[in-house]
Amino acid sequence: MEWILGFAGIACLVIGLLGQAFEMRKIRLTTYKDENSGPSNIFLNKKNFKWYAILGIGIVLWYAAERM
Repeated sequence: MEWILGFAGIACLVIGLLGQAFEMRKIRLTTYKDENSGPSNIFLNKKNFKWYAILGIGIVLWYAAERM
């Protein structure tokens, strides 16, 4: 059953990385559309925290699969 955890962990990592990349692209395009606004940290945008959670779950599942 360890391979199921490993595949689930890798799937969560891939989904999290791709989702965060597309989300950061959308944030960047909406942020820089307004040329008068100052630079903002797009990594701390609250839209990214769901992707950080998915990445964390993927890391925990992958670690659990390696330790079993």
